[in-house]
Amino acid sequence: MTAGTSSLNDITASTADAVAQDPANAAVVFRASGIPQGTVGSAITAGAHGLRVDEPPALGGEGTAPNPVEVYLGALISCQIVTYRFWAQRLGIVVEDLSIEAEGDLDIRGFFGLDERVRAGFQAVRVRVKITGPETSERYAELQAAVDAHCPVLDLTTGATPVETTLETA
Repeated sequence: MTAGTSSLNDITASTADAVAQDPANAAVVFRASGIPQGTVGSAITAGAHGLRVDEPPALGGEGTAPNPVEVYLGALISCQIVTYRFWAQRLGIVVEDLSIEAEGDLDIRGFFGLDERVRAGFQAVRVRVKITGPETSERYAELQAAVDAHCPVLDLTTGATPVETTLETA
């Protein structure tokens, strides 16, 4: 995983050109859909891909797939990885090895409505990035700052994203 000229920098350049020609080219819509599966599981379709989600037995599931908050942690990690790779190349920073772990603290009283003062989501999330290469600590800190500023899934967590839910009944 070395920095330099590669397809990631080419993607950034071609995207910048397309947006400069027409700012509407910056708008992308992603979609997903889901249906119930099992007691509390679900089958999710995102583009041409499928994903199963379930809960552990302690939460009424069968433990056949990651639960929703584990899927979130995986989404955060995968988004961080791609953002590190894009920005390392953009900044000319060499990354020889990269691994990321994430964990979150969840108080289930919020989900079950046992205490309305407790948030339903994570109370805290910790991300541990392990990076190796020939750069100085300062250069890797510069890379981390760029990733923290540009990672879409991290932004979903740290910023307020308006969500509009429409209920359709038959």
